[in-house]
Amino acid sequence: MNRSFDASSRLLARERGRLLLLALVCIALVAGALYLQIFKGEDPCPLCILQRYGYLLIAVFALIGASATRWRTVIVSEVFVLISTLFGIAVAGRHVWLQSHPSFSCGFDKLQPLVDSLPPASWLPQVFKAAGLCETPYPPLLGLTLPQWSLVGFLLVLLALVRSMRSRRRELSRL
Repeated sequence: MNRSFDASSRLLARERGRLLLLALVCIALVAGALYLQIFKGEDPCPLCILQRYGYLLIAVFALIGASATRWRTVIVSEVFVLISTLFGIAVAGRHVWLQSHPSFSCGFDKLQPLVDSLPPASWLPQVFKAAGLCETPYPPLLGLTLPQWSLVGFLLVLLALVRSMRSRRRELSRL
């Protein structure tokens, strides 16, 4: 019994460490987007802002899980990380599609009033206020556009989360 408890505690500590790392990576990605906005003049569009929300939600839920002392809290936080990740994949996927089909845009983004009316846009307008158009192509970074990189980031979060959950399930079943 004591051996099983120790293994479960080690597993919980490892999972909490992974969630902390995930939160830090997501915060770094948003910081990178802010760098491009402030120092490179690449104004964020409404879909960019929604992707920031996605990464920040992942970070918040991952931090909740990283600070948890019970498995139940970790699992619930991972479910919310998963939901936030799927939201991010949908938004980034739409953004990639829109940039590859610019003729479908009318020049005015219908999402902008909605995104700009969310409370964080008034609290931190520099971070959460949309100023660009979704179809504006900025120079690629290492061959990919920013929406493509964002989609890759969300897909990697999904992959890491699923891999971690499967690994944990296998190890817990051995206890």
